Amino acid sequence: MSVDVESKQRKGMDRFLNGVERLGNKLPEPFTLFTALFLITAVACTIMAWFNVVVDVPGTDEPTPIKGFFTGEGLAWFTSNIGENYIGFPPLKTVVPILLAIAIAEQTGFLSAMIRKVVGSAPGWLLPYAVGFIGVAGSIMADSAFVVIPPLAMIAFKAAGRHPVAGLIGGFAAAGAGYSTNFVPTSLDALFAGITNSVITTVPMIEQNADPINPVSNYFFNLASAFVLAILAGFIIDKVVEPQVNRLGISRDEIKEPTGLTEELDAIVDEGEDTGIYAQRGTGVEQSREVEDHKLTDIEKKGLRRAFLVLGILAVVVIAAILVPASPWRNEDGGFLPKSPLLDSIVFLVFTVFAVGGYVYGKKTGAITGYRDVPKLMGGGIVGMTSFLVLAFVLGNFIALFNWSGIGSWIAVEGAELLERMHLSGFGAIVLFIVLCSILNLFIISGSGMWAIMAAVFVPMFGLLGYEPSFIQGAFRVGDSATQIITPMNPYMIVFLGFLRRYEPKAGMGTIISRMLPFVIPFWIAWTVILFIFFQFDLPMGPGNGIMMDIP
Repeated sequence: MSVDVESKQRKGMDRFLNGVERLGNKLPEPFTLFTALFLITAVACTIMAWFNVVVDVPGTDEPTPIKGFFTGEGLAWFTSNIGENYIGFPPLKTVVPILLAIAIAEQTGFLSAMIRKVVGSAPGWLLPYAVGFIGVAGSIMADSAFVVIPPLAMIAFKAAGRHPVAGLIGGFAAAGAGYSTNFVPTSLDALFAGITNSVITTVPMIEQNADPINPVSNYFFNLASAFVLAILAGFIIDKVVEPQVNRLGISRDEIKEPTGLTEELDAIVDEGEDTGIYAQRGTGVEQSREVEDHKLTDIEKKGLRRAFLVLGILAVVVIAAILVPASPWRNEDGGFLPKSPLLDSIVFLVFTVFAVGGYVYGKKTGAITGYRDVPKLMGGGIVGMTSFLVLAFVLGNFIALFNWSGIGSWIAVEGAELLERMHLSGFGAIVLFIVLCSILNLFIISGSGMWAIMAAVFVPMFGLLGYEPSFIQGAFRVGDSATQIITPMNPYMIVFLGFLRRYEPKAGMGTIISRMLPFVIPFWIAWTVILFIFFQFDLPMGPGNGIMMDIP
């Protein structure tokens, strides 16, 4: 291919993505956008309630009526639950504790030192692929991956002399678009398996002939998908995203906006400098943000060794605590899947790694003089997440209304029934099913919630056509992940936007969508092709789980 042709193709892609960005950025600011969506949903559900619209949610005994917001019941619900809708917003309990811990690790210099240690001996060309693998594997941390991986990738890229925004984008894309697969079984696999088993019994023919479903029923498919998507993510980061970011002239350094929040953060940093928190050269806020100097100092090396030693001891303690037969972190059956106190402790474990590691490192290097410095460091983290806390208020109430009114279930069920009425069979029907899942994923990002609805309709429907439930479950995974990184319904897009605005202060939802599109379409196509290969060659989806049922 000639240089002129390649140049024209790059320009054409840039024009397309820039057009998407401009169109998307015509959307209001997130707070205004979700306020508008709240009002639109409120009006829509009220009109549907006036017309007595009901939805037959599979698994329920009676039709569920759509509830109207502008009714006595709706207004009473809202006024009684406005605070609970906000405080109960799921990402709060994940994001806030982790960001508080990351604030300690970042502002003491622990994060930057750790990343520079890792990348110091690794070739720069390998970084994008490392981010791809770490991102795809991140779902083992559940939603914590959206908070932890992007900023770590950002710091790693900057430490290696590459564009930090490329790492940030790649980390979020790999963690989100590949969320439903992994190299190892996760709690999501157990959750999906439980839902699938619950609907198999509704059709005796399927119950009698289908292979048993368990947390590893999609493992072979997941393993193949994880490797391919991780490599693909690295390729896109390296060959598409970073070149585009460089062509757009996006700053490699954080851009401080003259806002009240910046002034507050500066005040906290100044106070920390006065008290000796950031006194040690090579640590602290400035060093964690300006990591061009890759070489670790002797004191940084000692700090890392001390931190890793303490974290290693803690890991041994945790493993011992969960392995004992009577461990309180086991479930009632003595295991850990599908649910257990251990899996519910993921946020605590991530918090401990960053908080303890950062504190021990800071004490050794002199970045922390005593425990009294911890609340000051956390205070810096709170200032940095203020915009998220504000947006979470309107977003939490919007999602609560979306669920309470029943509109979310109505959209999912109507979409599923539309595909069912088309009476399609063969892999073409599977592709349409994936398309439907991808579209619904723009509105319902809870994978388990959407699978609970979709499985009740499509597992029996495709089962009557001879398909194994495990295969349909695998097809659902494809549609459940790829598009969730371009929907404003994803609450973690707000967190990502906060990081992105460090380098692009004017970035908006359109900016995120345009940056993520290079991942969405290739991921969707590659994942579907992998599924087709399993289908075409009748490869097992997991141990003891095939494609088609052996029906007598």
